[in-house]
Amino acid sequence: MNFFDSFLDDTHILTRDMCRRFAEAEIAPRAADWEEEGLFPRDLYRKAGDAGIIGIGFEEEVGGAGGDPLHVVMAIEGLMRGGSTGVVVGLTTAGIALPPMIQSGDEGLNERWVRPALTGEKIAALAVTEPGTGSDVSAVRTRAVLDGDHYVVTGNKLFITSGVRADVLTTLVRTGEDPHGGLSFLAIDTSLEGVDASRSLKKTGWCAGSATSHRASAASKGAVRRETANAYRQ
Repeated sequence: MNFFDSFLDDTHILTRDMCRRFAEAEIAPRAADWEEEGLFPRDLYRKAGDAGIIGIGFEEEVGGAGGDPLHVVMAIEGLMRGGSTGVVVGLTTAGIALPPMIQSGDEGLNERWVRPALTGEKIAALAVTEPGTGSDVSAVRTRAVLDGDHYVVTGNKLFITSGVRADVLTTLVRTGEDPHGGLSFLAIDTSLEGVDASRSLKKTGWCAGSATSHRASAASKGAVRRETANAYRQ
């Protein structure tokens, strides 16, 4: 036992071992090819979901597998035995994309996006970073304006992990003028007209994650229905 194992109980070790076995069987044999191709198969999400891996750290009430932050760390450690950071980062974007939906308390979002993302049926991505502003949230320029029963979104996002094939983007948008208080999250269905992935960016690392992409929501076409998107103020 190493020093760090002294902080773990049997469930943490089992989580690490399960994810290691998954990585050695499902990731390692093709990791080098996927890094060269800049993409891994979409069905790997489903396999990870079936194994309960994507749901680690999420409450069972929303379709997760339960667990604490150390379970999440152990899952990542085990997955890294597959030899591709890009694959691990791509597989785990639900960990950053789903919490705002869950915290909103909207059961409709849970049913439409959270549960399917935890099973690997859907892919969720977090869209915060923008061209020219980086991840400085106070400088976010993507704007959402309420227009009747929907929001009209205008803006661009950049370096969005899993963005090129996400089914839903948890998107940070400006709904007010206060630099920090005027921000909300919208869950944007990427099948809506006007939501586009303009290109997949080549990177120095994390190549297999299909991770970085550039998405734009057209103001006249990228309308998001309130009942499927919802504004959630942080």
